[in-house]
Parts: sequence; structure tokens; C-alpha cells
Amino acid sequence: MKTITVGITAHVDSGKTTLAEAMLYKTGQIRKLGRVDSGNSALDTDSIERGRGITIFAHQAEFTSGDTRVMLLDTPGHVDFSAETERTMRVLDYAVLVISGTDGVQSHTSTLWKLLRQYEVPVFIFINKMDLIGADRSAVLKDLRNRLSDSCCDFSGTDGEIIENCATACEEMMDTYLNSGSLSDSDIAKAISQRRIFPCCFGSALKTDGVEEFLRILDRFTEEPQRKSEFGAIVYKVSYDPKGTRLSHIKITGGAIQMRDELSYIGQDGEETTGKISSIRFYSGDKFRAADSAVAGEVCAVTGLAGTYAGEGLGVESDSGRAVLEAVMTYRIVLPAEKNVYEALGDMRRLEDEDPQLHIVWNEQLRQIHIQLMGAVQLEVLTQRIEERFGYKVSFENGAVTYRETIRAKVEGVGHYEPLRHYAEVHLLLEPLERGSGLVFDTDCSEDELDRNWQRLILTHLAEKTHIGVLTGSPITDMKITLMSGKAHLKHTEGGDFRQATYRAVRQGLRSAESVLLEPYYDFELEVPSQSVGRALADLQHMSAEAEPPQSIGEMSVITGSAPVSALNGYQAEVIGYTRGQGRLSCSFGGYRECADAENVIAEMAYDCDSDVENSADSIFCSHGAGFVVKWDEVPEHMHLPSCLKKSYEDTGISPERVRHFVEQTVSEEELMEIFERTYGKINKDPRRAFKKTKAVSVDHGPVKLPDHEGPEYLLVDGYNIIFAWDELKKIAAENLDAARAELVKMMCSYQGCTGYELILVFDAYKVPGRHRDVEKYYNISIVYTKEKETADTYIERVSHELSKKHRVRVATSDGAEQIIILGNGAMRISAEELRQRYKAAEKALREYMDSI
Repeated sequence: MKTITVGITAHVDSGKTTLAEAMLYKTGQIRKLGRVDSGNSALDTDSIERGRGITIFAHQAEFTSGDTRVMLLDTPGHVDFSAETERTMRVLDYAVLVISGTDGVQSHTSTLWKLLRQYEVPVFIFINKMDLIGADRSAVLKDLRNRLSDSCCDFSGTDGEIIENCATACEEMMDTYLNSGSLSDSDIAKAISQRRIFPCCFGSALKTDGVEEFLRILDRFTEEPQRKSEFGAIVYKVSYDPKGTRLSHIKITGGAIQMRDELSYIGQDGEETTGKISSIRFYSGDKFRAADSAVAGEVCAVTGLAGTYAGEGLGVESDSGRAVLEAVMTYRIVLPAEKNVYEALGDMRRLEDEDPQLHIVWNEQLRQIHIQLMGAVQLEVLTQRIEERFGYKVSFENGAVTYRETIRAKVEGVGHYEPLRHYAEVHLLLEPLERGSGLVFDTDCSEDELDRNWQRLILTHLAEKTHIGVLTGSPITDMKITLMSGKAHLKHTEGGDFRQATYRAVRQGLRSAESVLLEPYYDFELEVPSQSVGRALADLQHMSAEAEPPQSIGEMSVITGSAPVSALNGYQAEVIGYTRGQGRLSCSFGGYRECADAENVIAEMAYDCDSDVENSADSIFCSHGAGFVVKWDEVPEHMHLPSCLKKSYEDTGISPERVRHFVEQTVSEEELMEIFERTYGKINKDPRRAFKKTKAVSVDHGPVKLPDHEGPEYLLVDGYNIIFAWDELKKIAAENLDAARAELVKMMCSYQGCTGYELILVFDAYKVPGRHRDVEKYYNISIVYTKEKETADTYIERVSHELSKKHRVRVATSDGAEQIIILGNGAMRISAEELRQRYKAAEKALREYMDSI
């Protein structure tokens, strides 16, 4: 018997929970059909859910249909609780998308479809309410194909009709059908699991029409995914039972767990935690059965794991990525006068534990609690939950849109923290990303410059904090922050020093950049009577909305588009007013875009970044045994490391002029023409004009002051050290050392052409009997093969000592002992990784020059 996890999802009021009830009833799991509007459904067990007639929390049940054991997850349909739905999608093997036969595809349906595509969940579609007047099978199917996918297939006919529909919807299945004359159940099941086709079934969940047939379709055309042998699980939800016991709801993706198993994982605080499983529960509604173990494919709740969070991976599973849906409104929680604010903060943290999207923000200075929500319905539900669960009433005020901030162009951020007996300096590169990318953290810092452990610590500090912008104090987003360089002190640096330096570097970069204010947008669907279209379009234009032309459906017109959340808030009441109750507005989160009225928003929020002492952009330096504060705009004048943006030509050794000169020396004009025509096609008119020289773009590089030297600069490269330090060469050397050596020679020839160094490539022949030192000139570099009993290190040390007397000498090696001797000889060292980066920069410069011509 196969085991699959199936989630049911839908736009609100499409009959999703009613279908779940019917499936449980038809499989014998419940004896009596409950109804949502009667408040006695088996899955909506919370008192608030029953009172409102909507699903607020994801609920679990299980049943068996034919040869299939189904772990069923019923998810919320209302847009305000869609974050709970998204968290559940991460553990699904299949999804059932319920569509109202009278309403078709609605705005939130499209959002759910995008989420299912994002998480690559195979989908079965159940078109519900087909017993109502106005439900048209062919019209709904056409709507599904137009607005969701061309691969939506009608599975309500005979086997022959199902096979023909599948072949028509999928080209690969058509080939199979034409070759064999039929399609097997496994062919169809595989196509469904790969999201190549989407089965559509019709019925009425309330009357259980079509439910048994739908269950047979699920049993027949699903397959259990391949499970891992090692233990793995994903936490998709955290809750508390009536006794206050913390439950971690997990999907087992591999292996098994048993009672009293110990699991190690990273908790919410970022620290490694070990927890022992004290119980395993399989829920069905509000009831559960206890078990001693759970195996791959099963969904259960476990106790004993503190600090877990929704989206966390256990065992071999990695954590889930950033959520697609975000809260768009921020409110301040107003507590009763007698309530201790710190106790209330603990209660709110507990709610945030269950729903991370609430995002509790504590303002220590003002002793205020702020919370982020999706909408008004969630606000009402939360008020009721707090009163029922914690016994006190709260109110919410200052409802405001949740803004975000990003930057226009890349910028360097520098943070220095050096009070007495402390030291850390961090240089970050902040770069803007596409909208919806969130924050990405990376490192491009050599381990020769800053130890790996310090780099990991800096990345941890970047990720642990909600960094805020300088315009309105809103969180930053859509940015890549890369660690470029850093410096520690052998004696005085502590872990907390890099935290301070990192925070200040981010802030200093934001102060130096051109910041951009972003505001949330809704994707909306507005349905109004045709005579009200003019009023609706005028309103949308006033809101700075982007709208598609109206589509007429009978006497109604539907307008879809996107608009700022700040403009659409409260518009539903206006729609009801001017359409006399006939109009309907549906909204779903559409991401963040640049704020159209940024100047007024910034002025209204009146955030003063200079007064925000908790998020300082200034640095602390040390002089005469005492620390002193340096303002953010003066930090570049005091920093101890060079700028990561203003590297000089002396530092990189690469200039556009050298690249052009190298190309012109090595490639004839005829060869350039051949390359050009091969890339862009034949040139018929005056081909030489295509190569007219243009003035090189100047790049502003700050000079680096170095001692005066005579003659050319030298670069000595320890050949075999570089080969076994560069992964691409090491891989070649594993099969053929001669080939790796030839590849390095070719690379160094290109690098020399871009830098102009006198480049000496040294290969070690220490163990080669009777070998005499060979020096050969290969194109534009010198290659030295050392003699018998002479190592490359020995040769490089001696030659660098002699050359350093009159020339600037650099030596490329990652040999620690050799580096010390080189520095003693007066030469400069370059690590293997740094040489690799410089070579990549030269390669890029060559490529850009070739593209430019």
C-alpha cells in the first residue's frame, strides 16, 4: 500500500472543507457528515473556525482509499491566512485544488496556483458546486485552461475518453499514444506527478456527488515518491495542545523516528540543540492516536523538540527557503493598563512561534509591541484568540502599510569597532537584486586575509538581524550583501566585535547608497455590474493601479490588475456602496514595487536615522589608548583596509589599455573579423569601419602609494602549488598532470598579456634524476624547471631576494612557510585564491573587450 500526503486548498467559500468531510465520510473515517455553516465539521475544530465558518489553521486527517493511504491536510482558504497554506505546501506529495463551478478561477485561486508551481506540487482539480444553477462544465474547463494551464484534462468520462484527453493535453503522451495505441495507468500517473497534466473532476461535495469517483481517480493515478533511506523530516507547523504541550508537526521524508530518539538541529536562536522525542501523535481533527514510531511518507506531531520552527529541516533535510507571501500591514498592540508588557510580549512570542508571519517587533525604547498581519479578518481573529487563550483584551492602532527599502546601485559598507582591547573591521559590498529576491548573503573574502571561522561569524551576524533602512526605518530587502574583506587582531578580537563591525558596515553602506522605498502591491480582481465600470476604472486610475481591459461576463464585468495596498485598503466598502451590494473585490499579495509617493511617505513617517542609536552607521576607532567615534561619512578616511570598490591598477594589474594592446598583439585584424562574423553574421559594407577605435572608458581608481622601483614588475608563480590549489586544474591533474601544466601555462600567458608583468612560472623537478635547470621562453612568459635536488621554493626564495633589490616582486603561492620567507625578502605575496580571482578578472576584461568590438 502506498502512502501519499495530499493537501486541499481553494479560494475561500469554494467548498474545500466540505469536500474533505465528504472524503472522510465516504472512506468510513467519520459516521456523520458535518457542515461548515453548522459549525460541526470534523476538521474545523477550533471555536473561532466554527464560529466564523472558515478554516484558519491547517488540520490533519487520514483515510484509506483502495490501495492508497492518504495523509490529508486541510488548509485555510481565506487570503489573510494564506501563509499557513504556503507552509503546508512544502510537505505535500499532491494537492487538490477546489474550484467553485459557479465562480471559476478567482484571484486567490491564481495565487495558490503560483504557489503550487513554485513548490512543484502535482495537482488534482475538483470543480465543486456543479449542482447549482449557473455551473457550466465546459465554461469552467475553458476558464481553467485559459487562466491556469492548457494541460487541464477532463477525467470525468470513460477510460477511453480520459486517455484521449491526456494525449491531447500533453505532446509526449500523444507520442506514446500514437506509438502504442493506448496509455497505461502508470504513464498517466507519471505525467501527473511531473506536472505535465492536471486531472479535473466534477461534482458536489455537499451532496457527495462525484466524490467516490474522485477518490478512485486519486487511488488509481497517484504514485508514492521515492523516499530517502536516511532520516529526514520537514517541520511545517508548530502548535500547542490544550494542556500547553508544544507540538512540532512534521512530514517524514526519509528513514523513521521512534519514541525517545534524540535529534540534533539548529534552534530558533541559531544554536545547535538536542531534543528527545517524548511522544508521536497522528491527528485526525482534534483527536489523535499515539504511536511508537513514524516512517517515511507519514505526517505526525511530535513532542519534546524545543526551538523548532516552521520550514526547518531535520536530519538530512535542509531548511525551506524564503516564503513567497508576506504580511503587508503593521499594527501596534494596545494592552490593558494592568497588563505587564513583558508578560504580554512572551504571549505574543508564543503566537509568533505558531505563525512566524506575524513577525512580532519589540521596541525597547518605547516599550511597544508591533505585529505584522495580512489583513482585517486576521486582525479580528487574532483579537479573539488572545482573549480566549490568554484571558485579556487587546486592541490595535496605527494600522500602516509595511514598507521595505532597497538600494539603487552597488555600494561599499565599512564597519570598524575598536574600543580599548577590542578590534574588528568589516568591508561589505551591497548590491541591488530583482524585486522579490529578498536578502542574499555571500562571501568573496580570501581565507588568507580573514580566517574562515571569522567569515562564518560575520555571515551569521548578517542573517540574525532584521536590518532596517535609512529612509523610514523599514526592513531592507532585494539586496545581495557580500563580505569582501575583514581584519581581526590576534589578541584583542572577540566574537562580539565582529557583530558590532558587521552591523555598522551594513548601516554605513545604506547611508552611503541611494536608497529606494518599496511598498506592497495587491493583485486584484474587481467584479462590478457593467454600468459601474466607468466609476471603477476612474477609482483605479486615481490609485495608480495597473489594470487590464474589463472582461464582460453576462451582466457583470471583471477587471484584473495590481495596485498599492495603501490605496486598496478599505476599497471593498466603497465597491459595495456604489454597486448596491453587487460588486466584489478579491485581493492577493503581489510583491513589492517602488513607492509612487515616496516623498510624502518618508515625510509622514519622520524617521531620523541619525537619532537611531540602536542602528548606528558610525564606527569606533582607537587612539592613544581610548576609543573615539568616527562619523559614517568619514570612515573611509580612517579605515585600516583598502576599499573593495576602488582597487588600483597596481593592485589588480589589469587595465583596459593593456587588454586592448594584448588582443591587438595576439589577434590579427582578419582573425577579429572572422570571430565577429561567426558571432554576428556576414558584414557586406566596409568591414573595417566596425573596428574603428573608440575612446576607452576611464575607471576611477584610487592610487596606492608604493615604494619607487626600477624597471619592470615581476610575478613568480609556484606552478604545482597553484595546480593543486585551483579546483579546475586539480581535477585535470588527477587524470593527466601534463595537461594540467599546459592549461596553467596557457592561463598565465593570457594573464601576463593583461598585466604586463615579467611572469616566471616555476615547476619543481626536485625528484627528477640528472635534471638540470631549464629555462625556456614560451610566448610571453618564462618557464623554469628546477634542477635535481632544487625545489621550486628554493628557487623562488633566491630569485625573489635578488629581484626585490631593484624591482617590485610578487610571488603567487599558498605555501605558508614560503610566504614568510618571501615577505622577509621584501617581495609581496599573492595567495593561490587571490591569483585565481585576478586571473578571472583578466579573463572577464578580455571577454568584455572582445564583446565590445
